[in-house]
Amino acid sequence: MNTKPQRCPVYKKCGGCQLDTDYPSQLAFKQNRVEKLLHSFGKAAPIIGMDKPCHYRNKVQAAFYTNRSGKIISGVYQSGTHHVVGIDSCMIEDETADRIIVGVRKLMPSFKMTTYNEDTGKGFLRHILVRRGFATNEVMLVLVTGTPVFPSKNNFVKAIRAKFPEITTIVQNINHYNTNLVLGDRQNVLYGKGYIEDILCGCRFRISPKSFYQINPVQTEVLYNKAMEFAGLKGDETVLDAYCGIGTIGIVAAKRGAGRVVGVELNGDAVKDAIINAKTNKLQNIRFFKGDAGEFMEAAAEEDERPDVVFMDPPRAGSSEQFLRSLIKMSPRTVVYISCNPETLARDLRFLTKNSPYRVRKIQPVDMFPHTEHIETVCCLYHQKKDFISVPYEPKNDGYLK
Repeated sequence: MNTKPQRCPVYKKCGGCQLDTDYPSQLAFKQNRVEKLLHSFGKAAPIIGMDKPCHYRNKVQAAFYTNRSGKIISGVYQSGTHHVVGIDSCMIEDETADRIIVGVRKLMPSFKMTTYNEDTGKGFLRHILVRRGFATNEVMLVLVTGTPVFPSKNNFVKAIRAKFPEITTIVQNINHYNTNLVLGDRQNVLYGKGYIEDILCGCRFRISPKSFYQINPVQTEVLYNKAMEFAGLKGDETVLDAYCGIGTIGIVAAKRGAGRVVGVELNGDAVKDAIINAKTNKLQNIRFFKGDAGEFMEAAAEEDERPDVVFMDPPRAGSSEQFLRSLIKMSPRTVVYISCNPETLARDLRFLTKNSPYRVRKIQPVDMFPHTEHIETVCCLYHQKKDFISVPYEPKNDGYLK
């Protein structure tokens, strides 16, 4: 196991990595944190780490800045500031993505490209986003600009593709707002399909510029395989995939033997991708619904609809009390909670075990983000009532999408 990379020269300035110790020590730190927060619910299994904990990020973004001497800098914002720390290569980012970002920066002067100035609201290039499908090797380059006007765009596309023929699509995203969000609402496809695809757990997924897709596909497979194991699918279950994103967990469940799957997601772009992903994988047993997961659960609970298994993968803030109360009312036999924040996971588990017959059966931490403090944990909760009877689950709201 490659336990410690060469020391990062910008570790203290960047703030992207919080752990500057050998990898076994990082895993021990994360294991202890999970056990400290979740010990009252049961014993956590040993954390699953990576054999090669470097260059695992398949999504890389860089900010652009021109310093006082006129030199263009690309890199990341220093933690807690808007100061750009110049970075040409990062030990946790995909190496192909890093090379492309440097390549764009070097081309900018010859195309008279300016960098965006946050203070004046003037300038052209704000950010670059590069996404790579690790299984397919498809590469997306997204140029985030402050204006829709892109002089010599055809020549630029030709030049960057000549340097990096592995790029399969190029997108211009327009963001003219004074905002911390990287991507704006408008975009133009300059080359290719406007999206890439990747393969995860034997399923093919479409990834658009704004789609959520796990940034560490190697460990995502580990995480999802563990989630499927905890779900105990036998072939006739109805599954609800809450916070479904582009449908990754639900689609894997549908392909692994679930009888019916319903996915719920608030982001409309992600729902469109999810529908396409289901069709790409030739799945007839899955539907997607655009809406707030908590409101959807509340409406379904009022109609006395009961899935057998609920997968929930909320954001770092955890789940809402509305969602958890509706989950209790629906009473699925199994809840698989995938968490990216053990603190909010502990809070939500405390609410569920205090206010319902649910008990935690298994706790499995997975290291999705080596060299950072972030921890992914998957928990299996089961319903203690022996007389529980499953009711076929079909959403009655006409808003669902097939």
